[in-house]
Amino acid sequence: MPAASAEDGAPHTVSPMRLVLGEAQFDRMFPDRDPFFTYQGLLDATRSYPGFAHTGSLLVRRQEAAAFLANVSHETGALVYKVNQNPASYPVFCDDTQPFGCPAGRDAYYGRGAIMLSWNFNYKAAGDALGLDLLNDPWLVERDPAVAWATALWYWNTQTGPGTMTGHDAIVHHEGFGETIRSLNGTAECDGGNPDQMRHRVTLYRQYTRILHTLPGPGQTC
Repeated sequence: MPAASAEDGAPHTVSPMRLVLGEAQFDRMFPDRDPFFTYQGLLDATRSYPGFAHTGSLLVRRQEAAAFLANVSHETGALVYKVNQNPASYPVFCDDTQPFGCPAGRDAYYGRGAIMLSWNFNYKAAGDALGLDLLNDPWLVERDPAVAWATALWYWNTQTGPGTMTGHDAIVHHEGFGETIRSLNGTAECDGGNPDQMRHRVTLYRQYTRILHTLPGPGQTC
């Protein structure tokens, strides 16, 4: 993956993520993860989004790392699953209304990676942002750990989804963890949509903030 420059124009020599999350802490969060999801892959991916876990106070930076990884954990069964486990649903994720179609096949755009990137239009947009041809080779997300993390960071940092702000903005602007849930699943979990799923994310977030020695802050639910 091409490395992005830092916000001040200088290239990163140390990933900002390493400053708030050590490998031992990562291992505590995900003791049974698939070996595919490497700590180094996460560090490599953060170079594409240098503001991630590197904006605001140390408390906020740690909150963002915890919030991102709590949602990742919920989406992937604590990094056990790197792809959608329901093959029967795979053809659903080809949107025929898109002008670029589904060149990799109608069943090729199922969920993959740390936030389960899905739909042909998301593969196209994420690939364009990262300088990768994910529309024609979506399988790269399940072959390359850095890409699996980078597509998740693309969504976290740039997409509001069914919410009103990105996950990154929700934390750095002090709107709370609950708004990160809304950006991923909207009323499917928030506003009473599925309180058990929402609570599971919140439980993980609180657990990870303890591991990172920070406070969870207000606005944890949605």
